[in-house]
Amino acid sequence: MTLDIAAIRKDFPILHQEQNGKRLVFLDSAASSQRPNQVIDAISDVYRNEYANVHRGVYQLAVRATNLYENARNKTADFIGAASSNEIIFTKNATESINLVARSWGQQNLQEGDVVVLSLLEHHANIVPWQMLQEERGIELRWIGLTESGQLDLSNLDDLLTGAKLLAITAMSNVLGTLTPISELAAAAHKHGALILVDGCQSVPHLPTNVVDVDIDFLVFSPHKMLGPSGLGVLWAREQLLDEMSPFLGGGGMILNVTQESYSAAKGPAKFEAGTPPIAQAAGLTAAIDYLNTHGLDTIRQHEIELTTYALETLPAVVGDDLKIPGPTDASQRGGVLSLELGEVHAHDISQMLDEHAVCVRPGHHCAKPLMRHYGVAATARASLYLYNDHDDVDALAAALLAAKKFFAF
Repeated sequence: MTLDIAAIRKDFPILHQEQNGKRLVFLDSAASSQRPNQVIDAISDVYRNEYANVHRGVYQLAVRATNLYENARNKTADFIGAASSNEIIFTKNATESINLVARSWGQQNLQEGDVVVLSLLEHHANIVPWQMLQEERGIELRWIGLTESGQLDLSNLDDLLTGAKLLAITAMSNVLGTLTPISELAAAAHKHGALILVDGCQSVPHLPTNVVDVDIDFLVFSPHKMLGPSGLGVLWAREQLLDEMSPFLGGGGMILNVTQESYSAAKGPAKFEAGTPPIAQAAGLTAAIDYLNTHGLDTIRQHEIELTTYALETLPAVVGDDLKIPGPTDASQRGGVLSLELGEVHAHDISQMLDEHAVCVRPGHHCAKPLMRHYGVAATARASLYLYNDHDDVDALAAALLAAKKFFAF
């Protein structure tokens, strides 16, 4: 089965526009994907016809809104193979999801000298919360390095995990596209008595995920990177862990009882969802999951492997040896994330030149400064592919890069 890209693009109104007389080529889905009409309509329908606050009202409109919100939780659990919808926590973004784990599980379980293992591939969202605990608790952070091809260097993994309490690791690099061996890492962590938290922000939107099969303990991901709305994040954790964890935020909705002297926390997901939740956004997530399921994650993954292979072959052939694309050379070992270095031209200059050709890429350090320092660069211009991209988009990127090279005359 293959994707009908022309039909898919018709679902995305933002892709119909032109810029500078050229068709808009959107290559920044690693930062935030676009949304199909189905998601936009689902969110709009909530505000037009279904909106009320959830979990408290007994009138019919409130009951419908509550059912809609909880249906999103059920749909999300099924999407990642969770054992129960009680293991799904909705937050405001994936960054908050990691902070929730760091502040709740981490503060309960990590003391001075305890070890958390990270990797050089991590986004700042999976670095800074642990550095904050390092400052406050005196925990030790250890780092998994990289091979020359941009893969994790697992040659000393057992040494790194000895005495560790947690391995916090990305499933896919947002800079190199590198896919990490999550099942192998989970087995190694558990062998040493450590838990494993997986940052799935770049992987969950692009390839099938089953938390039970890979035997992990925590997973975070971002609906806004998988055709869904912003303002919503997901944390999955084993139900036993959630039962043992203390609340992250206090207020309405997360309590069982409150007196002048104390409070008792609610059970299940409510314990971690203080205040009015993202109700309409949850409906958008449901629609996004339905859309992805309609096309199939396996099919989407195969499309991206083929398209990434085409890009890795075409871009250097058109632009020349001055173009560098770090990371694995085998597209089956990476996602459709392409960090571009063009001679000595700054990433922001590259991106501005590409914008003149209506090609949207993102310049910067991509919230991965330790990785940038490892490669000795301050920034890259990152192009990222998704199910609505095709060969024409890669060709447009190649032509724009060649024009940039000629403009800067090197």
